[in-house]
Amino acid sequence: MVVQTERDDATWFECETCGLLFDEKEDAAEHEKRCDGEEPSYIQ
Repeated sequence: MVVQTERDDATWFECETCGLLFDEKEDAAEHEKRCDGEEPSYIQ
């Protein structure tokens, strides 16, 4: 499930599995479908 959070006066969407932040809810939801719970292997 994607969680909405506020950081640095901006709204972010966080993958609950790995904690990666996205600025678009759709991007976070798409990532979460493929997330394996490991640390991200790339920098967004």
